[in-house]
Amino acid sequence: MSAPHVPTDDAWVPEACTLPTAERPLRLAEFDQFCTAAVRGLDRLSARHLRLWLDGGTRTEEMARDLMARESSCCSFFTFGLSRPDPDSLWLDVRVPAAHVGVLDALAERAVSLRDQG
Repeated sequence: MSAPHVPTDDAWVPEACTLPTAERPLRLAEFDQFCTAAVRGLDRLSARHLRLWLDGGTRTEEMARDLMARESSCCSFFTFGLSRPDPDSLWLDVRVPAAHVGVLDALAERAVSLRDQG
């Protein structure tokens, strides 16, 4: 059985994203690395709300906070929340307005594909 294909383009990135086009492949690579290393599972709590279950390590929390801050600065439609349900786990909640559900869909699909490949 072959691993699912993870698209490498940024066609799903909305026009509302202000990250310069030249920097998008680098951010995508960072997200891919983060998902492969840290995402342990995910729940789609609603069409507009995705929860990523993360490894609870300190380094993971630092990486998540860094990505959240940088992503919030270029894609203001995202709302991020990071919480610790127990000492060994982290939740990264990602919310979007209804107009950007497609972006959240793509993000969830990418996270699942990368986690499954890792």
